[in-house]
Amino acid sequence: MATIRTFEDLEIWQDARVLAKEIYILVSQPNRKVEYSLRNQITRSSGSIMDNIAEGFERNGNREFKQFLSIAKGSCGEVKSQLYRLHDQDTISDDEFTTLSEKCVSLSKRLFAFMNYLNETSNRGVKFSKVNTQE
Repeated sequence: MATIRTFEDLEIWQDARVLAKEIYILVSQPNRKVEYSLRNQITRSSGSIMDNIAEGFERNGNREFKQFLSIAKGSCGEVKSQLYRLHDQDTISDDEFTTLSEKCVSLSKRLFAFMNYLNETSNRGVKFSKVNTQE
C-alpha cells in the first residue's frame, strides 16, 4: 500500500476531481441549455466533494477528517439529485445520467468505507503523533 502524504495521494480525492471536471465539461457545453442556477449549483457541489476531502485531510486528525468525509458524501448525494434534475429536463442523455450517477454512488460508497476504516484504526491522526512532521 502506498504511503499517503498529501490529499492528492488519496484515490477518493483523485476520483472526486475527475467527477467535478466531467460535470463542469458537461454543463458548460454551449449547445446545452442548462439554467444558470442549476449549472452553478452542480459545479459547486461536485467541487465540494474534492474540497471537503482535502480540507478534512489537512486537519491532521481522524475525527475531523471523518466529519469532512461525511460532508463530501453528502455532496455526492446532492450531485446525484442534481443529475436527476438535468435528466428530467432532458438536458443530459440516459447514458450521461447513468454514467455520472454510478460514479457518484461508487464514490459515496468508497467515502463511507474510508470513514469506517478511520473509525476502526487506533491511529488518531498526525497531530496526535509524538513525531509531528507536518509543515
